[in-house]
Amino acid sequence: MDFRALVVIMMSAVLVNNYVLRQFLGICPFLGVSKDLKNATGMSIAVIFVMLLATAVTWPIQVYLLDENGMGFLQTIVFILVIAALVQLVETILKKYMPPLYTALGVYLPLITTNCAVLAVTIANINSEYTFIESLVNALGSGLGFFLAMVIFSGLRGQIESSEPPESFAGLPITLITAAILSLSFFGFNGVIENLFG
Repeated sequence: MDFRALVVIMMSAVLVNNYVLRQFLGICPFLGVSKDLKNATGMSIAVIFVMLLATAVTWPIQVYLLDENGMGFLQTIVFILVIAALVQLVETILKKYMPPLYTALGVYLPLITTNCAVLAVTIANINSEYTFIESLVNALGSGLGFFLAMVIFSGLRGQIESSEPPESFAGLPITLITAAILSLSFFGFNGVIENLFG
């Protein structure tokens, strides 16, 4: 296996194809949980865990069960069921071992079930014809990209809270403008990853 290819997949998932800032998937937790750095970090770790676990489970299901039996059309339904079961597992673990984080995440934790970024990663791995290892690397990179977006945006929102924008921009408008500017900054990574190794 080519280590360089894995690095390119990882860096592309984090910077170039960031699911939140480039593909605008997973926006609900991005806007809802990013007010507090601790909650944003906790949510990001949960998303990384679910993305990795979902990829580890859905890739073999797709390759060895659905494709082998000509049932590829069931992909979306099966993947959603798998992701929902994994989120329930994460929710149970957080409730038992990290009650403060579980309480802080509140309604956003079950939203991982419907977080289209998690589903998009699992489907993109299949559509890109990645191997199992490449799929895991892509899932990890996508999760780290989600984490990066959440942490940066959480810091920006902290700055916004301490400033006094014009009344017409206060609240959600300034938050969306900030998210748009942050998103634009990630477009600067176009072409960088492809030329990473000359």
